[in-house]
Amino acid sequence: MRPNYTLAGRYRIVHPLGEGGMADVYLAHDLILDRDVSVKLLRLDLRDDPGTERRFQREAMAASELVSPHIVSVYDVGEENGMQYLVMEYVAGTDLKTYIRNHFPIPLTTVVNMMQQILDAVRVAHEHGIIHRDLKPQNVLVDESGQLKISDFGIAVISSESSMTQTNTVLGSVHYLSPEQARGGMASKKSDIYSLGIILYEMLTGSVPFEGETAVSIALKHSQSDMPSVRDYDTRIPQPLENVVLHATAKNPADRYVSVQAMSNDLATALSPERHDERRFEPRIVDDGETKVIPVGQILAASNQQHADTLTSRHEPASAATQASTTPSRKSPARARRFFVWLIGLAIILVLAVLVWIWLIPGQVTVPNIAGMTPAKAAKTLKHDQLRLGKQTKATSERRAKGEIIKVKPAVGSQVKQKTKVNVVVSSGRPKISVDDYTGEKYSMAIKQLKKLGLKAKRVDEYTADAANGVIVDQDVVPGDTVYRHTVITFTVSTGTRQRTTVRRYKMPNFAGDKQTTVQSWAESHNVTVTFSDETSTTVDQGKIIRQAPAYGSLLTAGQEFAVVVSSGPALHSFHVNLVIPYKAPSNDPTGTNDIKIYIKDHDKKLADVYQQMQISSDTDVSLPFTTTADGEGEYVIKRDGHTIMADHSVTTGN
Repeated sequence: MRPNYTLAGRYRIVHPLGEGGMADVYLAHDLILDRDVSVKLLRLDLRDDPGTERRFQREAMAASELVSPHIVSVYDVGEENGMQYLVMEYVAGTDLKTYIRNHFPIPLTTVVNMMQQILDAVRVAHEHGIIHRDLKPQNVLVDESGQLKISDFGIAVISSESSMTQTNTVLGSVHYLSPEQARGGMASKKSDIYSLGIILYEMLTGSVPFEGETAVSIALKHSQSDMPSVRDYDTRIPQPLENVVLHATAKNPADRYVSVQAMSNDLATALSPERHDERRFEPRIVDDGETKVIPVGQILAASNQQHADTLTSRHEPASAATQASTTPSRKSPARARRFFVWLIGLAIILVLAVLVWIWLIPGQVTVPNIAGMTPAKAAKTLKHDQLRLGKQTKATSERRAKGEIIKVKPAVGSQVKQKTKVNVVVSSGRPKISVDDYTGEKYSMAIKQLKKLGLKAKRVDEYTADAANGVIVDQDVVPGDTVYRHTVITFTVSTGTRQRTTVRRYKMPNFAGDKQTTVQSWAESHNVTVTFSDETSTTVDQGKIIRQAPAYGSLLTAGQEFAVVVSSGPALHSFHVNLVIPYKAPSNDPTGTNDIKIYIKDHDKKLADVYQQMQISSDTDVSLPFTTTADGEGEYVIKRDGHTIMADHSVTTGN
């Protein structure tokens, strides 16, 4: 849609704002209420797609029901010449994706504040039974005052709509997609909560948790891979804040927050000192019918027991039969009787030997996953699996809290004999590093030592007569104190004694005919200030320099200001040409309409583009706008049902 086109006789298009998969968005001006608005127009190639049309209408219906300072308002819905459009609140600013890229790292207090605004908007939607299903930073707008608003309810769904077709289709952005949506399941309010957790992760780390070469590979990671730790990225992030991410992004929806309000309540106190010692959130382990390896030891134990029961059952009737067969008979000699007695005794001995072997030889069991447990809880788990807790050693850990198990030996999942001792390494807390006294040392040498220790440095320069340039004169951590890894230590570094400043002067170049960016670049590199003003010109191209002050060859001192005048091009004149388009009844339908297409060429418009299209059923007045230079000309062509009926290739202000 071209600039200056007036939609529905009210919304004048200014310029495009962006393109989406379903619609194009334009900045427009409401001529009646005199305010800027954004117009979302269904894409031309999708206007005959019923599914897209339904989603477009669903967005209008969903957003119009919601009233919140953090949801983009819908002002108007309509259709013109087959074009469906939405008129919405215009938010001057950027989207959250761009904001994160330009402002990262974002202070944690700001992250919490911005996330609370997003949660408040989603809470309102959920209270109205609306699930967004495509929450992502690109759909969150940040205005110039830092306020956030959610937009794009294009694939939102009413939670009661259970009949929506989902076969072979996954809706939503794959980087923020919940595991149940990735598997093709029905989206729920907890699916939105998962996406909110991914957004919080990105605000804390500057990137999404899962990347891949294809959308399928990313979706599989959402379903199968553990959520990366934000504290592994930055240990200064408090554990309670990481727990909000982990709680919201649990694989099983049952382990997530029961509602957006619950997530908001938890986030509100995530930076509170009272929660400093909070343990890492661990979701429940749920058996989803996955394929499992049954320990061979358990199979052997069950098999041996069954074999023993069989031998015992066989022995009892055999004894009775033997007694019957050894009943004194006049036909059985004494030797035969002794042979049978010996045979029975041998069988009893063999049975007893098998039972003793089963009793003394232990079966095989699997070492369970006890990482993250305390030794006391691990001992109970091992006892349940017929194992014992062995040697406990201590080590520092960035990830595990003090008292939690870090490593297990034999390894988790390995096959061992029953009653085997399992040795563990227990966390003694995060490692601390003793800070040396770096005063008097070169800053360049100190930062190398800090890097080896896992610490970071910040430099503050200061003039001093007591130390050479580049020597550390103070530090904000007392020597001998201990700090955690990644701690930033601020050093005050001497820049030497204050030197007399030499005044630098520059010879002014000739900027006539140069671009504005060339002048700006020269001013920045020479530490001078430049001011720009516009002036119409028929001899200098638009955007080029007309003149400067001081003039070419003058001397300019560093810090001084100079001015340039930039050409805004020739002066433009706007006027209208009023015409009457004649109606001609179609031969096959005396009451039918004419399809009218108007083409305009002037300073802003091209003749190849349709300026306006309409249907008429009678002679119709039109007013065609033109913008030309003082001596320029415009053109127009009007076609009725594909045939040119009116044209003028030399339109001027005097026409």
